[in-house]
Amino acid sequence: MAADASAPTLANRFQRPSVVGLLGGLVVLGALALLLKNLTVSPSGFFEITLIGLTTGCVYALVALGYTLVYGILELINFAHGDVFMLGGMFTITYANHVFGMNGGQGALLIPVIIGTMFLTMLTCGALNAMIEFFAYRPLRSAPRLAPLITAIGVSFIIQDVALAIWGPEYVIAPDVLPRSDVVTIGSFDLQWNKVIAVIITVPVLLGLVYLIRNTRQGKAMRATAQDKDASAMMGINVNRTISFTFMIAGALAGAAGVVYALYFTSVKFDQGFQLGLIAFTAAVLGGIGNLPGAVLGAVLIGLLQGWNEGLNWHAPGSDWTQSIVFGILILILVFRPSGLLGEQTPEGG
Repeated sequence: MAADASAPTLANRFQRPSVVGLLGGLVVLGALALLLKNLTVSPSGFFEITLIGLTTGCVYALVALGYTLVYGILELINFAHGDVFMLGGMFTITYANHVFGMNGGQGALLIPVIIGTMFLTMLTCGALNAMIEFFAYRPLRSAPRLAPLITAIGVSFIIQDVALAIWGPEYVIAPDVLPRSDVVTIGSFDLQWNKVIAVIITVPVLLGLVYLIRNTRQGKAMRATAQDKDASAMMGINVNRTISFTFMIAGALAGAAGVVYALYFTSVKFDQGFQLGLIAFTAAVLGGIGNLPGAVLGAVLIGLLQGWNEGLNWHAPGSDWTQSIVFGILILILVFRPSGLLGEQTPEGG
């Protein structure tokens, strides 16, 4: 009896792996072997470096979510977003020093002071980002896609120059107020409050955003506008207001990232936003641009990679491959999986 021609053959079920896939698998296995070696040699040092990477990844996640929100609703890569984050750090230092008089001796009062600083910073950055959308991007909404992209780069340089004029060319120092006492000690590994607080600040912000997008009326309007602006307008949704609200939320997230960064790393410079913004953009692309969980996943992965690369003893002292690794990941993702880790392939046109 002849075999059914439509039945899948064994070769179709198990496709031969490509050369690129094999090379990628070897690289991943090699990296895992190096991590396992460092974990075996110094468990406490490995966990401390991993926690630093996780904290950095939380900062990247807040910025990457802003990129994802704006891209999801306008398909615009807002290269000025990283500089809004930088302003968030500057506003944090300004509010902490001149409004709240933040210092390490405030004890229990430090918690409401940090909350107040974060509220003002997120409000300021959100309003600023909404203004950028209104004056710089809204008039170009019907223009070719290259026009708002170039405008975003121009806005980025304008923000840097404004920060340079106000705060100067040197690092602006934030008050070092996060407690460094131990939360818990496991063997020789000490988990300190200053690292935990950064995560404690970040997680509620991320959860609040997910709730806003999925469960509120404004979040539903944002999702509808992202899918089809014309249909949303016909259904009674104010598209311009929804887009402005999206930019405001993205700016508030950048402000929250600025708070975490300034209080954790205790210094901010006027030109830090562009580079960190590109890394956060890479994180959004890695996870799947337009995908909220993907942005968080990509940011945490890149934060961990940065922490392991800069902290573990696997290369020559003084050499820093972080930027090469991060942007190498960006190139590989764009070439081999443009949809990212959690993104979905969608057909073009039809």
